[in-house]
Amino acid sequence: MLKRQIYMDHHATTPTDPRVVEAMAPFFTEHFGNAASRQHAFGWAARDAVETARTQVATLVGCDPRELYFTSGATESNNLAIKGCLAAVDGARRRIVTLETEHRAVLDPCLRLEDAGVRVDYVTPGPDGRVDPLEVDRVVTDGTALVSVMTANNEIGVLQPVGELASVAHRQGALLHTDATQAVGKVPFSARDVDVDLVSLSAHKIYGPKGVGALCVRRRRPKIPLVPLIDGGGHERGLRSGTLNVPAIVGFGHAAELCGREMVDEASRTSALRDRLWQRLSDRLNGLRLNGSVEHRLPNNLNMSVSGVEGETLLVGLDDVAVSSGAACTSVNAGPSHVLLALGLSAQLARASLRFGLGRWNTEAEVDYVVDKVCRLVTRLRDVSPG
Repeated sequence: MLKRQIYMDHHATTPTDPRVVEAMAPFFTEHFGNAASRQHAFGWAARDAVETARTQVATLVGCDPRELYFTSGATESNNLAIKGCLAAVDGARRRIVTLETEHRAVLDPCLRLEDAGVRVDYVTPGPDGRVDPLEVDRVVTDGTALVSVMTANNEIGVLQPVGELASVAHRQGALLHTDATQAVGKVPFSARDVDVDLVSLSAHKIYGPKGVGALCVRRRRPKIPLVPLIDGGGHERGLRSGTLNVPAIVGFGHAAELCGREMVDEASRTSALRDRLWQRLSDRLNGLRLNGSVEHRLPNNLNMSVSGVEGETLLVGLDDVAVSSGAACTSVNAGPSHVLLALGLSAQLARASLRFGLGRWNTEAEVDYVVDKVCRLVTRLRDVSPG
């Protein structure tokens, strides 16, 4: 029997790969220079390391290194893309289109802009969590500045048709922003191939360190207009001032390179584990609902609801298994997942949901242990439930 905690919450964060830690280590002590210091070798070494990492991340996301700007994470990148765009565009374009199922790092900046007079149109996806581009096309107008749709949902793992959505936006002269944090490194993604304008990324979802991310801003004619959120020093070609976190950026780059090399094999392995988990659970328990598209889905994601149990009790009972009922950023809220509610689930069923995010070091033995644990727990909770 397994005696340690089992981690299956890789959509919340991933452990930093030891190979990434090893690559970062010299930049804390030996190569500690400021990448903006151009007068000595310490600064030059730091600058060169940053530019190497920029190329590594750009290669993974399918963009030119000159299009990539480092930030503190995907939340900052989303804010810069959304608020920076609306602050820069022509006054006639004061509308945003997004989905009801977006991450709070997109929805909350949109709410802030609504308070400032920007109109935000929220599109409801289908019951499988995937949006129909025609539904987006119906609400995009010549007054729309930005369409923001995440590539892969952080709760249900559903992959959106961002290439088709980019075409919809561009026909009306709008930009397409996608938060690709959950998708990049897990499935093939190319900003160039899908023709998106702005892409948000984060290192800690691809086995890199926390506290570093990036925004890809495609080189267009005319240039994509963005107003910086942070001023002072003119770092990152004036778009994001602040001393660069060189060790974290180096880690981001190395993590991206590892994902590029290992993504295909890792996707195959984690999808097999995910399918094993779902098949064995559904064979032994009735009343399970798989949330989100089966076909258009991240290989490591399983989101399911369990009828006849109370959600909080379910999570508490899984005391040695790290899973969640939704996004880590909203776990402090007692309400049910806004994503699952948008898919048409009842509040009770949405609360009784589990999000499994399989990762690089999960094993079949862990999957089988979790299956036994969940089945025993659900059976016991149903036996004592008055319903």
